Amino acid sequence: MGHLFSAGSAVRRRALAILGVTLVAACAHSLFPFLRRGQDLLWGRSGDPPVVSVVEETRRMVDRAIYHTVKRDLSQRGVPSPSQLLSFSKRPEPTSRAISRAAEIMEASLQALKTRVSGKLRGSWPPTDVLPEDVLNTVANVSGCLPYMLPPECPDTCLARKYRLVTGACNNRDHPQWGASNTALARWLPPAYEDGISEPRGWNPNLLYGGFPLPPVREVTRQVIQVPNEAVTEDEQYSDLLAAWGQYIDHDIAFTPQSTSKAAFGGGADCQLTCENQNPCFPIQLPSNASGSAGGSCLPFYRSSAACGTGMQGAFFGNLSSANPRQQMNGLTSFLDASTVYGSSPALEKQLRNWTSPEGLLRVNTRHRDAGRAYLPFARPTACAPEPGPHGTVTAPCFLAGDSRASEVPALTTLHTLWLREHNRLASALKALNAHWSAHTAYQEARKVVGALHQIISMRDYVPKVLGPEAFQKYVGPYEGYDPAVDPTVSNVFSTAAFRFGHATVHPLVRRLDAHFQEPPGLPPLRLQDAFFSPWRLLKEGGLDPLVRGLLARPAKRQVPEQLMNEELTERLFVLGSSGGLDLASINLQRGRDHGLPGYNAWREFCGLPRLQTRADLRTALANASIAGRIMDLYGHPDNIDVWLGGLAETFLPQARTGPLFACLIGRQMKALRDGDRFWWESSGVFTEAQRRQLARHSLSRVICDNTGLPSVPADAFLTGRFPRDFEACENIPGLNLDVWREPPPQGDACGLPDGVDNGDVTLCGETGRRVLVFSCRHGFQLQGREQVACAPRSLLRPPVCRDVNECEDVTAPPCHPSARCRNTKGGFSCECTDPYVLAEDGTTCVDSGRLPKASWVSIALGALLVGGLAGLTWTVVCRWAHAGRKASLCIADSGGRGACQRGLGTCQDTNASNLLPPLGAQGRCPLLAVSPNGSPPCGQQWEEVGSSDLCRPEGTARPRSGYLAHPQCCFAQELGPRSYSCQYDSHSDSTATRGPLGKAHWSPHHEEPTSPSEPANIVERVLPGLGHEELVFRVVVPECLVLPHKLLMNNQGARRDSPGSRAAESTYELGTALRPEEGWQRSPRSSLPIHLPVHLEPSAPASPPKLDSRCRLGLGQEPARLALVDAPAPG
Repeated sequence: MGHLFSAGSAVRRRALAILGVTLVAACAHSLFPFLRRGQDLLWGRSGDPPVVSVVEETRRMVDRAIYHTVKRDLSQRGVPSPSQLLSFSKRPEPTSRAISRAAEIMEASLQALKTRVSGKLRGSWPPTDVLPEDVLNTVANVSGCLPYMLPPECPDTCLARKYRLVTGACNNRDHPQWGASNTALARWLPPAYEDGISEPRGWNPNLLYGGFPLPPVREVTRQVIQVPNEAVTEDEQYSDLLAAWGQYIDHDIAFTPQSTSKAAFGGGADCQLTCENQNPCFPIQLPSNASGSAGGSCLPFYRSSAACGTGMQGAFFGNLSSANPRQQMNGLTSFLDASTVYGSSPALEKQLRNWTSPEGLLRVNTRHRDAGRAYLPFARPTACAPEPGPHGTVTAPCFLAGDSRASEVPALTTLHTLWLREHNRLASALKALNAHWSAHTAYQEARKVVGALHQIISMRDYVPKVLGPEAFQKYVGPYEGYDPAVDPTVSNVFSTAAFRFGHATVHPLVRRLDAHFQEPPGLPPLRLQDAFFSPWRLLKEGGLDPLVRGLLARPAKRQVPEQLMNEELTERLFVLGSSGGLDLASINLQRGRDHGLPGYNAWREFCGLPRLQTRADLRTALANASIAGRIMDLYGHPDNIDVWLGGLAETFLPQARTGPLFACLIGRQMKALRDGDRFWWESSGVFTEAQRRQLARHSLSRVICDNTGLPSVPADAFLTGRFPRDFEACENIPGLNLDVWREPPPQGDACGLPDGVDNGDVTLCGETGRRVLVFSCRHGFQLQGREQVACAPRSLLRPPVCRDVNECEDVTAPPCHPSARCRNTKGGFSCECTDPYVLAEDGTTCVDSGRLPKASWVSIALGALLVGGLAGLTWTVVCRWAHAGRKASLCIADSGGRGACQRGLGTCQDTNASNLLPPLGAQGRCPLLAVSPNGSPPCGQQWEEVGSSDLCRPEGTARPRSGYLAHPQCCFAQELGPRSYSCQYDSHSDSTATRGPLGKAHWSPHHEEPTSPSEPANIVERVLPGLGHEELVFRVVVPECLVLPHKLLMNNQGARRDSPGSRAAESTYELGTALRPEEGWQRSPRSSLPIHLPVHLEPSAPASPPKLDSRCRLGLGQEPARLALVDAPAPG
């Protein structure tokens, strides 16, 4: 019975199990239909992954937009426009650019997937939390975002605990991304995007906020913010250096890159030309009565890049990021760490360091010096304004620093230059105190001190003046040590709104002063528009000292509610040419909307300040009732007011330069930067107590004394100094005593420090009573082996090696654009282009140069040569066809006899031919022939080839094809006197010789042309003394072109003895072999070349002259001999 009971129970259990499985399957089928449908839509049923194809297509779309931008920038090689300069100043470094591109690909891909799936589901969008995680991984991986979404690996070495990483990563060991570069800005309040995810406030112009539309930002600028340059109130207490330091520090902790593309994605228009909102274009609309640079009705504006894993991707895949809206990226470290000096990425640090310096110095300008002091090095590309003058250049190099905005205005350049000099001064001094330090140690120790000085000057001297003592105590307070629970990441509202209060303190003039703190005639005050991106003014107009004096002794602009920003910033921002301009106030307002910053009241509530509901409420918060009324007229309700404008217009707190809202936001951020920084200068273990005491003595005034030629400065550089009353001699300004940084070399240490590591560094580091060696590699190399090893004698030490990283093998994030070919180099890579493409300014993309490739020029040259050859051949054929019916023209008109040809001169030709030349009287025909290459000389005489000639007279007339050979009247006879010779010639009989002057006869540059072939030309003779053998110069003039080179032949039978016993009979004379113009005679394009004929004439041996043809002699008369042209015979 028990057995039966047990069997029944088992059956019932099996039945219940089957029923449960059935119910689960039914529930799954009925409750999760979207899961299966969504996955099929994304991945397909046949195993084909369409999500990959969507991402790949989106990648191509984004890259096309980026390529369009790069190509446009290359084509616009004139004076940079204001928007181009803004883009240059916001240009991210390569790592930030790669992350920005990946984030744009990921966001656009997910938008495309959303559109695709929503269309197939007919609006039934699945819950985000049930979408497969592998889809997100695929999108993130294919887009290139995944590596940047993962936390970094933190090195666990002695040096990593002693010095901060250049990227700011791993400052907090539990949250290694807090404060790191290229991570998202912090959100203190949820964003106010119009679609809840990524669309900026004001994206949809018809959307109402509390019943009111958002006013165009340009209209807000014109009605509330902008004032003429003349209507500027100067600060009665603080110097211009206070405003400059605020901007400099802002550039140390925050940089939000713009979109990598300046063209709308999806084949849209150029952001510089369109006035429609098409991502990433978010143009600033202008009033109807205004004009701008983009189509006349807007100013170009580009959205900030999204950070990977935020925006549309966060909302789409809630399982990993729980509807994280679009967030913007900070390209810099959040910490006050002097990244303005050293950069925020290994790639930039590599450019800034002088790797050959044993002292760990930074690079300096090798072309310019400032009274022996260093300038910043030059950067590429050349995007700054050139010095005016006839140089023909439209751009000049900008300065290279840790931040790309170092050349924006002279005040920023001044501070960047000061800190470059201070680092090199400290590094050299520290290395001199510690000769056993490596270059890397000297560099890191100097960097550590410079970072500490940035923190001290900012928190001790600057922030209290901005917030006022009460707000500083309330929001910042005294330092209580490092708190790992505090997130130091710079917040979006601080970077985009609160800390931009300093723009209202910028003076419209750049003041430069001489040694007596007066404005010299040669250095008048500059308007800002004449100083934007103009490094040449620093180099060519007095150097750094005049600018430093102006910052110290001239007041800043006071932030007055009715004078918020001058026209230099609202009308002529970044103007280098005569047209265009940007509006900094409108950019600030538009940037806040782009980042989705909530309105003014939301932030007041965040800071514990009362919300404002009415006009009367607003008047109590703002210092000017008129301004409050204009703001309400524009916005309709205080909730809608942009936070930057609301905070800027508030009444100042006591002894402050901000109102209560910005004091709260700036104070909270500064406290987080201090308390959340493990390497804060006051934190335990960062410096020794003695070192902290020395650091506390230092000041910005001391930095100026140490790195300029100023002999005196104000004790507080931020207070306007009246010279000489408020100035202290530099000897009285306290500074660092670097002796407290002296480290005695270890005695009897077992560490055998190697001589060095190729492409890397080795540092001796000590902690917790032990000493270790820490190895590191430079950017572009990877360490092979242990990073940290225990001390050992050098003979036993096996140091690791630094191997080159082949960046070209990175498929996920290729370093070069697909248009370029990547070539690996030692420690880096280069992107190369094929002709006629050239590398764009981003250094990774190839764009068309607009010129023909070199191969095309070669083809054109060869084609021209071929055409010329064909033309010459055609002309030859035509000429021969024209003379086809004529026999060869001979110099000697023989009486029909034929004779044997002379050796080497071809076949005998019939001499019974019509001759082009008339008879030469008793002298007969000429003794010189010009024979075409295929022609032959006449028979019966001794013709010798004596040269060749290309003779051309393009203006040839209708005269017969003959020319004139002018030859000298040369023979050797008795002297008639000093430096004078007699000359005799034989006519056709043995008549008495007629004497004439020796010389070389030439055609005169002004000779008279013969009127007919039978008339001789006038020959101008030039008397030259003869020395031994005479060089006889012949000039041949041919009135028509000889298409092909002709052989020159001379009849040697024309040579004869004049009389027995004559000196001529005993002499041998030669004709020269060189072709050269005779000195003293002009060489006209119309005249022929002087030709030296290489012929050797032997006198006849018999006493009596040989029997010669009476019609052909070597004429030695005054009449020039004739030159006949012998053509090749006609075919047949």
